[in-house]
Amino acid sequence: MGNVDWKQYPSQHFYDELLNANGLPRDAAKPLCDIFSSFTSKELNERKIAAEVAIRTMGITFTVYSEGSTIDRAWPFDIVPRIIPANEWRAVEAGLKQRVDALNLFIDDLYHDQKVIKDGVFPEEVLAQSVNFRPQCMGIDPPHGVWAHICGSDLVRDGNGTIYVLEDNLRVPSGVSYMLENRNVTKRVLPELFETGRILPLDDYPAQLYDMLASMSPRPHDEPQIVVLTPGIYNSAYYEHAYLAQQMGVELVQGSDLTVDDDDVVHMHTVDGLKRVDVIYRRVDDLFLDPEAFIPDSMLGTPGLIRSWRAGKVALTNAPGAGVADDKVVYAFVPKLIRYYLDQEPLIPNVPSYLCMLEDDRRYVLEHLDELVVKPANESGGYGMLIGPRATEEERQEFARRIEADPRNYMAQPTLALSTAPTLFDGTPEPRHVDLRPFILSGPETHVTMGGLTRVALVKDSLVVNSSQGGGSKDTWIVETEGE
Repeated sequence: MGNVDWKQYPSQHFYDELLNANGLPRDAAKPLCDIFSSFTSKELNERKIAAEVAIRTMGITFTVYSEGSTIDRAWPFDIVPRIIPANEWRAVEAGLKQRVDALNLFIDDLYHDQKVIKDGVFPEEVLAQSVNFRPQCMGIDPPHGVWAHICGSDLVRDGNGTIYVLEDNLRVPSGVSYMLENRNVTKRVLPELFETGRILPLDDYPAQLYDMLASMSPRPHDEPQIVVLTPGIYNSAYYEHAYLAQQMGVELVQGSDLTVDDDDVVHMHTVDGLKRVDVIYRRVDDLFLDPEAFIPDSMLGTPGLIRSWRAGKVALTNAPGAGVADDKVVYAFVPKLIRYYLDQEPLIPNVPSYLCMLEDDRRYVLEHLDELVVKPANESGGYGMLIGPRATEEERQEFARRIEADPRNYMAQPTLALSTAPTLFDGTPEPRHVDLRPFILSGPETHVTMGGLTRVALVKDSLVVNSSQGGGSKDTWIVETEGE
């Protein structure tokens, strides 16, 4: 079997992350492409198998919910990294910080004076129909004024190479453990790629996460007691919950491990008795967090958590109620919110969006369902979407009925020509569509991960990258190029 020949890589109409329109490696990708060219297909397959063995040995799994059962699967990983030049990444980093700053100001405003509504910038009816607005959070002042401490914003690149924000995930965003593990696996199976020193590191995330959580402790002069609150082993992101707790050296707990006393202090049951808890990194959705405040029969949370949080005796991350900005209709207003709160122009554009609650937009969407991607306001994981060009006539008619029945719950966007990246199949690279989820930590300072989780649609021509829908992932390199 011969070596990888990039000239044979199928040229297409999409922007490719590694190769330019002439089929030549982009500047930042040249060293990588040269090394891959030196491998035979057999050698590449051996590296791919080594990655699969490493993933099994390291126990990297994710859970798929299907037909009433839960199936743990090995993490689907492609060994060809996705490369972004460092100078381009610095602009993305600035744009993400700007966006999250505006979103945190917006959330804080909604739970206090709601000036954004009084000033006519954000429609009251959108808030009135928000399923993620929590009246229980009105008037609460979280530490640093931050509600969404951990945000995962999904970025896509179109055919012109322009990067857009596709959506913001502010409730309990997942995937950061896979970003870190992708790097660990790549270092194991392709160690020679890291000898140049130009690939910027990202392994400081657990330390940054710990420091951000510690900064929120209501007892700033004592060693903070931090816990990760998980719904349990059957949750699809349980691997990540356990991984992050272990990396930070903190306890992984479930709701039944915690108790809230009459003095509103949270304690954890330990073999040595009760121990006070200062900060809870919760991976449990709002409504299951506290049966006193939300769903009364929830078994996943702890009675009294919101009472303790309101009293300033414990910090919760992300803050309950932060999901009010994690709504695909709110997303369409983010450029306006950046201008309103920061008096700045957005550094990263939104994908053009049509809101079905607006009559003209709704008419346009219904007339162009065969061209658009239609999304419900509050689904995640790629569920509940209509990809118009790939849908049947019956599916489009069904979506038209749903839109007319509940227009506030739907928005639409053009079907983007997502960028591609070379992905290995039988020792040969083929283009597959990718997106990127960087993670932004907001505390006393704001940090953006050096890159993010690149998700890849493993099915040829598919635009759906979610692992729950058959997608995989790649290591993401931010690379310093000559002269930087």
